[in-house]
Amino acid sequence: MAVKSTIFKVALQVSDLDRDYYAAHALTIARHPSETDMRMMLRVVAFALYAGEALEFTRGLSSEDEPDIWRKNLRDEVELWIDLGQPDEKRIRKACGRAQQVVILTYGGSVADIWWKKTADKLTRFDNLTVLNIALAESEALEAVVERTMQIQCTVDHGQLWLTVGEQSLEVSPQTWKKPA
Repeated sequence: MAVKSTIFKVALQVSDLDRDYYAAHALTIARHPSETDMRMMLRVVAFALYAGEALEFTRGLSSEDEPDIWRKNLRDEVELWIDLGQPDEKRIRKACGRAQQVVILTYGGSVADIWWKKTADKLTRFDNLTVLNIALAESEALEAVVERTMQIQCTVDHGQLWLTVGEQSLEVSPQTWKKPA
């Protein structure tokens, strides 16, 4: 019998001072059996950073043709493509060709550093690509607060996130490795 996804409910309150965006999002997140709590929480962080009415989680790990999160317009064109981890150059090239804006959110400490050193030169030609890195300690702190039902308050200011999850307060400071041209 196949192992099913675990469902998480997240009430996410976003106050994005950088974009003047203030909204509440009721998220239902299906965590694939092969996905870690850390990766799932980083999807929530990515959602908070780019939150908007049309932003949505995709089938993610279950589909090779979709990112983890995307925003499409009414013509079904991909405006924003967000992938987590260390995708290969072919996937990034495909994403940059399909979407107006592509964001790669890396994590994993030295694994991400090695990926970036190996891949950075190949990605300079993509004018619509942003690469952000989350420090391992911050990723681990996010993983430590996971519960099946969560209320998360998130404030974004100057690209930094301050999260309150239950009684825990966390700061996540994505490091920009590449900006769009």
